[in-house]
Amino acid sequence: MAELTTSDRAFLLELARSEIAARLKRGSNLQRPDSLSPAVYEDRGCFVTLHQNRELRGCIGTIEPNRSLIDNVSENAANAAFKDPRFPAVTFDEFTSIDIEISVLSLPVALAFKDGEDLKRQLQPGIHGVILSRGWKRSTFLPQVWDQLPEKEIFLRHLCQKGGMDGDCWKSTDTQVQVYTAEYFSE
Repeated sequence: MAELTTSDRAFLLELARSEIAARLKRGSNLQRPDSLSPAVYEDRGCFVTLHQNRELRGCIGTIEPNRSLIDNVSENAANAAFKDPRFPAVTFDEFTSIDIEISVLSLPVALAFKDGEDLKRQLQPGIHGVILSRGWKRSTFLPQVWDQLPEKEIFLRHLCQKGGMDGDCWKSTDTQVQVYTAEYFSE
């Protein structure tokens, strides 16, 4: 996968902000620069996270690289602002106090583990984003979540609970575990 340039990152942040602005007030447009790198056109998973006063205000993303990074950032920005079920929709009045962060994901890789202790040994806090799957239930935490939950057992328990699973589901080899990395940047 191609690396994002500094101008790509700036453009993607501006794209996310303009997507939200366009839905708050009609007629907002974003001009695309002439010199974007091929990386923004690659199919890449990403999350768009909104913060207000350093508190989470919305976060929606796509793990799988199902469309171009430009399209994913655009759609995920709008969904983070208006469709995250944990929060009311962003309003025009609060829009200027929202900070935007984008996380561009690597492809997830399955982890094979013998038991919970083996899983904990393999995880790299601050590096790995983690996906837990069990049946139709699934949840993920971005690598940045390690900042709030630095202890592996607590991180994994919260991740299980986020997906509606038993808090100890991570200890079972019946739970599928995938990891990924993220390049993240913010305004």
